[in-house]
Amino acid sequence: MSDYSILDSIDDPRQLASLNPQELKQLAEEIRQFLLEIVPITGGHLSSNLGIVELTMALHRVFESPRDKFVWDVGHQGYVHKLLTGRRGAFWTLRQRGGLSGFLVREESPHDHFGAGHAGTSISAALGMAVARDLKGENNHVVAVIGDGSLTCGMALEAMNQAGHLGTRLIVVLNDNEMSIAHNVGAISTALNRLRVDPRYHRAKADLDKMLQRLPGGGEATQKGRLVLHGLKALVVPNLVWEELGFTFVGAVDGHDQAELEEALQRAKHYKGPSLIHVKTQKGHGYGPAEEDATKWHGVAPNGSGKRTAPSYTEVFGKTLLREMESNPFLVAITAAMPDGTGLVPAQQRFPSRVFDVGISEQHAVTFAAGLASQGLPAVVAIYSTFLQRSYDQLMHDVCLQKLPVFLAIDRAGIVGEDGKTHQGLFDLSFLRSIPDLVVAAPRDENELQSLVHTASQYIAEERGAFAVRYPRGSGVGVPIDPEPRLLPIGKGELLREGRELAILAIGNAVGMAMEAAELLAGRGIDCTVVDARYLKPLDEGLILEVAGRHSRLVTVEENVVAGGFGSAVLELLAARGVTGASVEVIGIPDQFVEHGSPSLLRKAYGLTGQAIADRIAAAIPLPVAVAQVAL
Repeated sequence: MSDYSILDSIDDPRQLASLNPQELKQLAEEIRQFLLEIVPITGGHLSSNLGIVELTMALHRVFESPRDKFVWDVGHQGYVHKLLTGRRGAFWTLRQRGGLSGFLVREESPHDHFGAGHAGTSISAALGMAVARDLKGENNHVVAVIGDGSLTCGMALEAMNQAGHLGTRLIVVLNDNEMSIAHNVGAISTALNRLRVDPRYHRAKADLDKMLQRLPGGGEATQKGRLVLHGLKALVVPNLVWEELGFTFVGAVDGHDQAELEEALQRAKHYKGPSLIHVKTQKGHGYGPAEEDATKWHGVAPNGSGKRTAPSYTEVFGKTLLREMESNPFLVAITAAMPDGTGLVPAQQRFPSRVFDVGISEQHAVTFAAGLASQGLPAVVAIYSTFLQRSYDQLMHDVCLQKLPVFLAIDRAGIVGEDGKTHQGLFDLSFLRSIPDLVVAAPRDENELQSLVHTASQYIAEERGAFAVRYPRGSGVGVPIDPEPRLLPIGKGELLREGRELAILAIGNAVGMAMEAAELLAGRGIDCTVVDARYLKPLDEGLILEVAGRHSRLVTVEENVVAGGFGSAVLELLAARGVTGASVEVIGIPDQFVEHGSPSLLRKAYGLTGQAIADRIAAAIPLPVAVAQVAL
């Protein structure tokens, strides 16, 4: 165990004020060593936290939390903040079920003023806090810390637009490390890479104002002089848009120079309106491998997580899509800052002009796809389930309403695990099912995913409309993958097992749970039918009605919230067709957000394992509240 003599003495951020420069330097080294020791054990975000050590220390030395409010964009870079606010002893539980969250959670600490897991929310939330402070007559500071990757979010720019209009006292710290997860893209990122403004500019501007006031002509001369200054500044610093938005700009500040950071933050405390401090940091700072490859070290898996025995669903999607793009020269693909996480890197390398990374802009990604599709280029949007939520209106209004050929490849659907409440993909079946003119499917294994990617690609190539395929995170189940994918008939499921006593209808990765449950029940003398529904929309009505006609008891299983999901669709179908004599049990996630923890532990906790399903079916007791039972 390393020596953490200074870090171990910090139980409250106010204790930082007594440290001298040498002690601060030692504390920064101890924090980085602590993160390098703990995060590989628990898993989590590493590079982003290594890069923000000095900035976090400076914030806590200059401001007084929890009276002053910090809003960390996304929150994945909040580990140092947690260490300095009394949670060091619990760090071994980071991202473990019942332990510390990998993001900021208001319930976890009074120093966590706003929770987040998605990008681009910090300035909006901080502005709301600042306006609330003013309306209540209070006098605290509000600081939003946002990365340059998050600044590509339209929401962040919308918030800056209003902040400049209101003139509210607000500090925005732009943590510019030229990275989000992958390298940043877009005009804003390019502008930031060019932007290097000397802090002495502000002193020079103040001196010039005083000089102009003494010129003959008074106010008119002053106004004309400022116009000249503005024009010269525009020539010298053409990308300085922040002051045009109403922000006082400070930068660029060395994000690893403690004294320079604190001086800039102290200066910002005295500005009357909104200000933006441009801080340059290095992602992975202080750890050579992370400095050289910040993308690889952005997030690390826990030690001992094991080697995969089957390709991941993401890899199968990426490989199959590349094949589809090779056969269709008009097929294009889009990612919102996740080319590696969504499996698009091979296609991006092979077809750089047909794969678009739009930055952390999910809404734009979907409407951009709609624009491409409207001009005869069928578009694939590869996106995580949790981030698809952000573009719901665009999917409905811009894609489906116009019946445009867009394929949504929805990764990380279902239980995701350690990233917790903000990242679980447990709602997509429900919110997608309500949208007209959208096909929704989920594969039971990696081989079926290959065929669904092929089917969806053909569907949009024929300009038949929008198609969504959702699939889980991680490795497939290990089935053989066919040399060539098949076209799977739209709206057709598959009968996998014939039984007499009851039928289990499942979709997506829940099919494997259903098959395991059926095997376990067979050992108890209970003979089950198992159906892979495959399509949520349109349902295979013929198959479901036929099965319902032969069984008095039906059980539906899905890795999705039960409200409005697959089970609800089956119940609606049976009710509409007047099916009687069958009871239906809907097994899925109850009406709550799912906490962080390993996927295996969470599935066990929520009864989504073969054993749990078999026990529930076999138990001759009233059904739990989390399971809906409707007699039709």
